[in-house]
Amino acid sequence: MSSSERSLPKARLRAAALFAVLALPFLAACTVQPLYSNPDSGKPQGAVTADLSSIAIKPVDDRAAQQLRNQLIFLFGRGAGQPAAPAYTLTLNVVTVHQTGAVVQIGEDNEPTAGTVTMTANYSLAAAGSGEIIATGRRRITSQYDVPRQEFAAYRARLNAEDRAARELAELLNIVMAQELSKRPSATK
Repeated sequence: MSSSERSLPKARLRAAALFAVLALPFLAACTVQPLYSNPDSGKPQGAVTADLSSIAIKPVDDRAAQQLRNQLIFLFGRGAGQPAAPAYTLTLNVVTVHQTGAVVQIGEDNEPTAGTVTMTANYSLAAAGSGEIIATGRRRITSQYDVPRQEFAAYRARLNAEDRAARELAELLNIVMAQELSKRPSATK
């Protein structure tokens, strides 16, 4: 073994130690905090959950949007329903687009064998008393499904994909609303 081969592990060890020393200040800046907590807002722990339960969701006009609204009511109120005296109102505009994902030719007909549902929610969160807009945005979820040959089964698969997209979009909007409300002083006492 030559002297250059013996010094190679020492050089690697020095480089690793130097890297660790240089990376230490950057790692010290990393912190962990709860998702629904913002220490700068001065809110007690659990205040964002109380704020979420004080959101009333305005009525919507179609089946997919109603599924989303129902999921959000359940998530915001933890199963208790809409608040009697809401501090916030959420307006939803939901657009659902169905697309054929794959087509197979059977005989002379082209039949879809897979589909995609894309559910997009435009939202606006406002203070109930003043009407001040707190947050606006858009979130989108895509859900795929198989399209069987039987008509009723294909229809049911499409509805199940809509329901799945509504559940996932509701969970995403629940997180978004919690993050937005964690930035504000608590509306509930």
